[in-house]
Amino acid sequence: MAGSVDAMLARAKDVCKRNGLLILSVLSVIVGCLLGFFLRTRRLTEQEISYFQFPGELLMRMLKMLILPLVVSSLMSGLAALDAKTSSRLGIFTIAYYLWTTFVAVIVGIIMVSIIHPGGAAQKENTEHSGKPVMSSADALLDLIRNMFPSNLVEATFKQYRTKNVPVVKSGKTALSESITHRILIYGIQDENGSHIQNFALDITPSPDVIYKSEPGTSDGMNVLGIVIFSATMGIMLGRMGTSGVPVVSFCQCLNESVMKIVAVSVWYFPFGIVFLIAGKILEMDDPTSIGKKLGFYAITVVCGLVVHGLFILPIMYLFITKKNPIVFIRGVLQALLIALATSSSSATLPITFKCLLENNHIDRRIARFVLPVGATINMDGTALYEAVAAIFIAQVNNYELDFGQIITIRQRDSTSHWWTL
Repeated sequence: MAGSVDAMLARAKDVCKRNGLLILSVLSVIVGCLLGFFLRTRRLTEQEISYFQFPGELLMRMLKMLILPLVVSSLMSGLAALDAKTSSRLGIFTIAYYLWTTFVAVIVGIIMVSIIHPGGAAQKENTEHSGKPVMSSADALLDLIRNMFPSNLVEATFKQYRTKNVPVVKSGKTALSESITHRILIYGIQDENGSHIQNFALDITPSPDVIYKSEPGTSDGMNVLGIVIFSATMGIMLGRMGTSGVPVVSFCQCLNESVMKIVAVSVWYFPFGIVFLIAGKILEMDDPTSIGKKLGFYAITVVCGLVVHGLFILPIMYLFITKKNPIVFIRGVLQALLIALATSSSSATLPITFKCLLENNHIDRRIARFVLPVGATINMDGTALYEAVAAIFIAQVNNYELDFGQIITIRQRDSTSHWWTL
């Protein structure tokens, strides 16, 4: 009896030792949720909330710091180690898989929103964004192509190209580059106690017609797509250069290994940072009860679609293709899934995903170095599912019935729209 107890304790100790970081990550998510809802009862000020979020902010900055060296080094070293035929086959299979899973995600979203019908329980309301210009699909697609070929690599590390709609005011036959307002000012009107002088303005300008003109602009954030394209091209060229490209390839391999060692050291801070990151997000909510009443069924629809796609369809595809147990694979990347849940960022989760796949699931380094950076950039199954649900949800809120042809049109647009809006 004593021997069996000792064996169980030894087994439990071994499990905790091998999965200690994973257990801490799971507990940190739970503690963060509980702490966030508890602190909401304390009515913290915005300044206090910003101070409370500081450890979580450090976590996000730490993850984003590693994205650039990790993407560049992994793509260059990974593709340089593959011959041209292998890299082309790998690229074709990767893109085909990403397109297929995106297509399936959109189908799942349409099925879930048609079954649950969240728009029937939602409330239609006018938001402050109504009436503002919306970027056309053509501009979004052109921006995507422009970002694939950045004009300045240094600028691409912190900015990306984005077309902006600038208002141009027209009044009568004259087009004005800026709004000109003529006013008559009336002074000397006192309030009730006779001590305060108020100034009033009477606008006599006829209401102008406002149109929007597309102009080139930028937005903050790393142009990951452009960096991926450049790094992949450099890696292929280095592989074709033979021995003359070995020094650069060796440098990229050393850089990649050093970044992974930094990830291995800093990963122990993640459970602590996740607590404050999740709790801070909960504290930022204006009114969870009100949001739940208005968009509760919509959120449930999206979450159910993500669960079906991520925990059923993709594991079944993994089982069918590899003939291996998908539960073992999911357990190996569970920490990356928790980080993705806390950060809501594919790029920020990239360093942890590398660590999980290489150390836990023992994926070939050459495959991981190519597939992961590309997938974190263009493979957005959750975004595609969300956009399909959102489009039909808006139609349901406005009591607009969509026929089969219109739903198919939504499916075709949403299956590629997340590529256009990176």
